[in-house]
Formats: sequence, C-alpha cells, structure tokens
Amino acid sequence: MTFTTELASKVTASHLGRNAYVYVRQSTLTQMREHTESLERQYELASRAQGFGWPPQQVVVVDSDLGRSGADATAREGFKHLVAEVGLGKVGIILGIEVSRLARNNADWYQLLDLCALTDTLIADGDGLYHPGDFNDRLVLGLKGTMSEAELHLIRHRLTAGLLHKAAKGELRQGVPVGFVYDADDHVVLDPDEAVVAAIATVFRLFDELGSARQVMLSLLEDNLLIPRRRAGSKRVNWAPASYPAIHDFLTNPAYAGAFVFGRRRDEKRLGPDGRMVKRTRELPREEWAVLIPEHHPGFVTWERYVAIQDRLRANWRPPRGHGGGPVREGTALLQGRVRCGQCGRMMQVGYSGTSGNTPRYICGRNKALYGGERGCQNVGGRRLENRVLDEVFAMLEPASLTATAKALEEADANHRRHVGAFELAVERARFEAERARRQFDAVEPENRLVARTLERSLEQALVAQRQAEASLAAQRLRQPTSLSEEEVVWLQRAGADVRAVFHAPTTTWRERKQLLRAVITEVVVTVHALERRADVNVVWEGGAATRFSLDLNKTGQHFRTTDEDTVDLVRRLAERYDDKTIAAVLSKQGRRTGTGLTFTKTRVKTLRVSRGIPACQPPAVTSTDDDVQVVSITAAERLLRVNRTTLYRWLHDGFITGEQLTPGGPWHIRITDDLRHRVVPEVPEGWVGLDQAAKVLGVARQTVLHRVQRGELEAVHVNQGRRKGLRINVSAGSSGLFETTR
Repeated sequence: MTFTTELASKVTASHLGRNAYVYVRQSTLTQMREHTESLERQYELASRAQGFGWPPQQVVVVDSDLGRSGADATAREGFKHLVAEVGLGKVGIILGIEVSRLARNNADWYQLLDLCALTDTLIADGDGLYHPGDFNDRLVLGLKGTMSEAELHLIRHRLTAGLLHKAAKGELRQGVPVGFVYDADDHVVLDPDEAVVAAIATVFRLFDELGSARQVMLSLLEDNLLIPRRRAGSKRVNWAPASYPAIHDFLTNPAYAGAFVFGRRRDEKRLGPDGRMVKRTRELPREEWAVLIPEHHPGFVTWERYVAIQDRLRANWRPPRGHGGGPVREGTALLQGRVRCGQCGRMMQVGYSGTSGNTPRYICGRNKALYGGERGCQNVGGRRLENRVLDEVFAMLEPASLTATAKALEEADANHRRHVGAFELAVERARFEAERARRQFDAVEPENRLVARTLERSLEQALVAQRQAEASLAAQRLRQPTSLSEEEVVWLQRAGADVRAVFHAPTTTWRERKQLLRAVITEVVVTVHALERRADVNVVWEGGAATRFSLDLNKTGQHFRTTDEDTVDLVRRLAERYDDKTIAAVLSKQGRRTGTGLTFTKTRVKTLRVSRGIPACQPPAVTSTDDDVQVVSITAAERLLRVNRTTLYRWLHDGFITGEQLTPGGPWHIRITDDLRHRVVPEVPEGWVGLDQAAKVLGVARQTVLHRVQRGELEAVHVNQGRRKGLRINVSAGSSGLFETTR
C-alpha cells in the first residue's frame, strides 16, 4: 500500500471536519535556546497537516508546554488542554515530531490512545500516520510509548551515575553555603571576607558555651551582632539579625565541618487526599547519605565536633509529653534530662512541689501513660539524690580543679578576644559601607534630586548601622574578664580553687550549674526498691566510667513525724466523724500545714493517720440523741426542712437554731426538734404577715420586731414553699418565736 493510499484510507471527511492539533514541546529552557533545529521541525508540522488536507485556519499549534518535562502531565497545561479537546471530539488529528514529545509516561500515553480510539482521532509523527482504533497501529504506538519511557529512564540513569561517580571523588561542583567560595582551581575555600568568617565562627563558639541554638540566637540579638546570609545562586552577602533557622543551618550543615556530602535528601511520591500525586523531599539519616567525604575542605569545626553538635541538638528537642530530657532550663532540678529509669530505660520527667514549688522530684510515668497502668514505674525525691551525686562530682573534680581553674581563666580571656574580634570586623564592614554610600551620594549631581534623595536615605541608614556597630563593640570591650597577675596565679596554685563554692555561689545560675553537671555526667540510672526504701544509683561519666552507690530514701510518712501535735490531735478528733477529704478541707480552711510546710490533701491526711495509728471512721448521716431530737448534717437539714443552706447558716449565726461544730471551719451538725419542724410550714397561716408589714402594724422598727420574735414575744413561722416563702409573723397575739429570714 502506498502512502497516498494510506492517507485515503485513514483521513476521512469526518477527520477533516475537525481541527488538526500540532503539539510542540521542549524539555528545558536550555534546549529551547540551543536546540533550535528541533524546535523549527516541530513548528513545521503545521504545513504537514495542511498537506494532509486541513486548511490553515483549522490547524492549531499547542506550544504552552515549552520548557517542561514530559515525564508527568501534572504541570503540562497544554497537554491537559489537548486531552480535553480530544475527549470532546474536536480533534481530527494530533501531530508531533515523535511520541516522546507527547508523553514519556505510559499512564499519560495510554490515556491519550484510549481517548483517540473512542473519538476516531488520528495520530501522526515523523514516521507515519496511525489510527489508535486499529490493532496494528495501536501496537506500534504502544511500542513507541514504551521505548520513550525506557529512553527517559536510561537518560536519567546515565546522568545520575555520572553525578554519583564525580561526587564519589569529591569533584562535583555544588552550591556552597555562605562562608565558602570556589577558588580559581575549583576548590572550596573559606570566604576571604574576614567579617563573614568571624561571624560564623562566633556562632559555633557560642553554641559550645550555651549548648542551645535558641540561646545562641538570643545572645546574638542581645549583642546586636549581625550574621551573614546569601541567597542560593547569588554571590552577594547580606547581613541580617540572627534568626533560629539561620543559626540551625549553620550548626547542621556538614559543609561547615569541612565535609563533602551528596545525597542528603530523597524525593518521595505518594497519593494525596484528593487522589493527586504529591512529591516531598525527606532528609535522610547520616548513615544513608550517598557520599560523605570528611576533611574535604577547610571547615569551622572538625567532623567529630560536628557529630557532637548534632547529638546535642537532638537531645535539646522538646521531648513529647511523658518523656524526660531536653535542653537545660531555669528550674532547680540539677539532673534534669540526665536521670534514666532503671526499670523501663526511659528518661525520667521532673516535677516540682513544696511551699514555693521548687522542690524537684524525678518521675517515670510512661508505664501509666502508654499502657494504662494504675501507676508509673517509679519516682524518687530530687534533693537527696542530687546532693549525693554532687558529692561524687566534687570528689572527682577536686584533683583537677586547680588546673581546670587556671585553664578556664585563660580560655575566658581568649574567647573574649575572639568575640571582640568579630565586633571589630563588623565595625570595619559598617564603616566601609558608610564610606561607599557617602561616595555615591557625593558623586550624584545636586540637581538630580530623585536620585539624591534615595542615596541620602541609604547614607543615613549606613551611618546608623555604623553607630550601632561601634556601640556594640564598646559594650563588648567593657565585658573583658579580669586577668590574673603572676602573683595571683601563684597564689591560686598554692591555695587551690573551691569548685563547690563556685557552684553554689549566688551569682551562678541554675542553668550554668546544669551545664557544668552535663559537662561531666552522661546519665544517672536510678532503680528504686520501694519495699526496702532504697535506690541503686549508677552515675555514668563522660568517657564511659561509672560510679555506683546505694541511696537510702525517706520512709513513707517520715515528713509527717514533725507535724505539730495540736494538728495531730485535731485530726484524731475529726477522724471519729469525717473522712480524709473532709478533714483535709477543714485543715486547709484553718491554714494548717504538714511538718514540711505542705498543704493537706486527702492523701496526706491518710498518710498522717497511718503514720500516727489513727483509725478512719465514716460518721453516720443522722445521729439521734433522744426520741424527739435528731442531729443531722447541713445537707440532711436542707432535705428535712426544705430550706436552702444559706438560710440555715444565717439561722445558726443569729442563734435561731442550735448546731454543733467540732472545730472552726468544720462541718455543722444541726439539732432538728419537733418544735422546729412545726415552725417550718408550706403555706402562710391566715392573718400572718411579713416582716415589713408587721413593723408597720406594730409601729416599731424591723430590728425590734426581730428581737421580739427572738425573745418569744411574737409568734413566727417560716414558709418554705410557693412565691411567699420567708418569715411570717402573727401580730394579733404574742407568742414564742424562733426565726428570722428575709422576705
């Protein structure tokens, strides 16, 4: 069959009645600039469509996907539009220079083939004309699509293999972070700008001192020391105030340790909630990096120091609820983040109690949190454990305290000089920027006010930055530590240094004390033996050495032995009638405390009773003294008399009813008599009036009427139902009365 016969058999009037679409695509912008012949060939397909019989006005060129890869249709709006037009039956033929221009993904390719077969749409490339509804043509198109996808895989494989091969030798040129540049021989070297190098070195030095990226940021902000930043692909260095992401980048980028790294991240694909494919980049752990070459170029820290920094940052992460650890904080728990549970192996949390809320306690509650247990693994008081650990620490440091003190003084002076050096370079840089702004301002023509105003503002900003840098330098110079003379050094070597005194000095903060302990202690493993009231402690020192000892714990209720006898006697009397919760409430109302100054709770009352041998007793709800009198609680009196407790408390205060209270602040017990019951009625008796009307009828004051009721000269009842509740008085005859209440 000739080509003309093929056209006659495949191109029909139905096809010619629809549009011809020419799809043009180049994968990258570089190909568009350099591979111009391929681009011209694709645009010339429009004339080929005319050769098939389509008039020029029916030839549509789709070139909105230029510079986009054919591996995925997600970002190719032109291809999406083409597929939509095919589905609507508006396309008679699709022309492309080759199948790979249309798609390099079989999923996209076969979707297009299925739509073309359903809508009777032709496909043409440089080799021929095809009808996807024909078996032989579809077979050829399927093979071409498979080869196109395989070709993309081979291209990627060759490129990736080349990158890995060059990266394995450390010769792959990558973007370097601020602080590094490439020299003429393509070697990575430190930035020649001394101010940049000094600022980055200051970040690492401050982290060694403070141990926290956030503290480094706060220190730089407080000192008004700017840090260098540089955008990717740019050579210009910008100076900005310290931020946490910037400090974290300095501390976590292995390039600052002089290491060459390739393959730190991996792209992962997954289906999103809407069914679309989502791509994300995941940081890989260090052992999965494709290439790691330490000491590849000069760095700010050694590789060993970089690894230690990463471990420190990871330990500083705020632990999840129920875990111990984290960076040093302001609390008084000296071993915070260093105590490990000897039963489950998890870090123990810190809790505080005491009258001022600063008495630490180390608690492992993960067993309860994770597995729903009734109680956690163990807990131990903080002060006794800390004091014993401190004794071991000071005993260990004593032989080296003299040398350590002298060395610390030398390092403090050297660190200060390096720190001031960074500020001096910052002043030098600020002066240069101000001088350059001045030269630019002086060079502008005075008549050109549009430019002059802009340069004037730049000069003013540069001068302000210079003054701030000079002020910061002056402030840092004032912080210079006092250096010792030769006589003082000799005296120090002879007299010694008291590390314990320095540790407990008022000027030493809790954060600094914890940092000192963390410098020598890796962890403290505690195993509590509750029945023996003993704990086995294993102090693991930096370097791997360990010290083991046994610690006696306080016996349960021991701190209640010092509780005053008056409080104990009161608890003994209250326990005859009330439960521990009620007793705790009474003691709290009276402001009583345990022997250690803690407020009483239900548990502490129970502990006090057990330690003093006081039995618990639940009092009966109602106590009968004789046939006509009942002694009941406030709650029971409310129910029996059908009045609220506010009224009952007022009657007790005014003496209209009698009650008993074992101690001030304790529960009341009301005496209910038959006479009291008869004087609390549901309805108002005929002719009885309220307090105001009684005062008006008798011509006396309200208080006088109440006194006469109290003395029994007037008969009164209390109505406890309906809208007319309250005191009602019989003013027509004198009688005994008991009550006072509001209307």
